[in-house]
Amino acid sequence: MDFSAEYKGRAAAIADLFTATFTASEGSNEGVLIGDLARRLMAETPTQDLRVFTAWNGGELAGAILFSRLNYEGDNRTVFVLGPVAVATGQQRQGIGQRLISHGLEELRQEGVGLAVTYGDPGFYGRAGFKVITENDVPAPFPLRHPEGWLGQSLNNAALTPFKGPSRCVQAFNDPAFW
Repeated sequence: MDFSAEYKGRAAAIADLFTATFTASEGSNEGVLIGDLARRLMAETPTQDLRVFTAWNGGELAGAILFSRLNYEGDNRTVFVLGPVAVATGQQRQGIGQRLISHGLEELRQEGVGLAVTYGDPGFYGRAGFKVITENDVPAPFPLRHPEGWLGQSLNNAALTPFKGPSRCVQAFNDPAFW
């Protein structure tokens, strides 16, 4: 398994992976929604606010994860949101997603990012060290339909203290449909 942070020139293949994976698991509407989200994140998000990590197995794209910056008004701590995550349907249940998430979190840790958050299945993300957090401590950009899926992980071993001010996500995520 080879990991890469290079996505320029690979963005279409990465977005297609998200479309195919989410179409297979959640239906075509979700596949289009998440594929378009991935395309927009890679095309519209400033480089300093986006991290893309891919996993390659024998030269074939096996998985991809995206992290985008989450800013808090009045708080200078560095936070990135993990999402979306996709593993090629033929390569699922082999630990690729977990290894890719661990790789991405370690890269962010090395950069000095303090907190990673995600919004999803606590069982899946819990295996990568994420724990349930509250919107009182870490406000989400929009009201959450499933607050039990709001998860976080300290990347610098600092205790989680409440963030100050409302949060603002990158433009591609600035839609209540994702929250």
